[in-house]
Amino acid sequence: MQKISREQLIDKAVSLLSNNTVEAVLGWKKGEFDYDVTPALFTSADKLAAEFVWDDFCGANFSKYLVKHTKKAEGKILVFLKPCDTYSFNQLLTEHRFDRDKVYAVGIPCDGMVDIDKIKTLCGEGIVAVDCTGDTLRVNTLYDDEKAINKEDVLAERCLHCKSKKHVAYDELLGEDGEVLASNRFDEIEKLEAMTPDERFAFWQNELSRCIRCNACRDVCPACTCEKCVFANPDSGVENKAAANSFEEKMFHIIRAFHVAGRCTDCGECSRVCPQNIPLHLLNRKFIKDINTFYGEYQAGAEVGSRAPLVDYTTEDVEPGEVFDRGDQDA
Repeated sequence: MQKISREQLIDKAVSLLSNNTVEAVLGWKKGEFDYDVTPALFTSADKLAAEFVWDDFCGANFSKYLVKHTKKAEGKILVFLKPCDTYSFNQLLTEHRFDRDKVYAVGIPCDGMVDIDKIKTLCGEGIVAVDCTGDTLRVNTLYDDEKAINKEDVLAERCLHCKSKKHVAYDELLGEDGEVLASNRFDEIEKLEAMTPDERFAFWQNELSRCIRCNACRDVCPACTCEKCVFANPDSGVENKAAANSFEEKMFHIIRAFHVAGRCTDCGECSRVCPQNIPLHLLNRKFIKDINTFYGEYQAGAEVGSRAPLVDYTTEDVEPGEVFDRGDQDA
């Protein structure tokens, strides 16, 4: 797949700013380190030239950021969308969460983002610079050594199981478009389903016990856009509450998983930002797999306006008894 360069993206952004097609650009900029890339809003060519970043650490899905920024904007905002991002973009449009007329979407191809934690596993701590040019990453550390690692060895989990290289929404496409992929993304779910109930409980007990309730997963999730989250409501009894027992430890994530069921596009942002490396995407994928099994294949965000099976009753819907009888499928 043809790679798009940083310079091409900057040229496109500057062109759209200069002819007043857009008033701002939603893009990436470097943080404290090369791998610490963060979303940013640019309003000038000078800022773009100085700070705009496009490399293998630009994993952030910008769809949710449009909810906030389009409310403030008078004109259009340029947003760069990778193929996986466009599904979230469509899902948010389906839920009327932002004004499409205030967005100029440019689709860009993506051959996968890398996981800094995987890089640290191979290269150790103290990483000060990472050169992402080409298929070989060159990593420099505080100890003045340089290590070369293959990009394929450190791809993010969601990129290893990428569901699609095809953009489902854009105003303009840079480079080539891809196809929907056979991603084998439910392989890990099937491994969980093959466990005994006690084994599954122990697995999730171990994973969720690391949660520090930082709310990063909720804050980044494109499906979590309620005006006031139940976990931010002082009258709910669970406002930003640290886990007092094993039940509360799991409750936050179970409620979130149910909340996004049928709406989650499997973008993987929840797992990407989790500081405790909890595989939260597995909870959501379990719901996606079960929806496919009980109601037929459905991909949230594939089309604007599509209704998720859980909110689209038909006389062919599976009976509750059939669902409950399948205890072997519980995650």
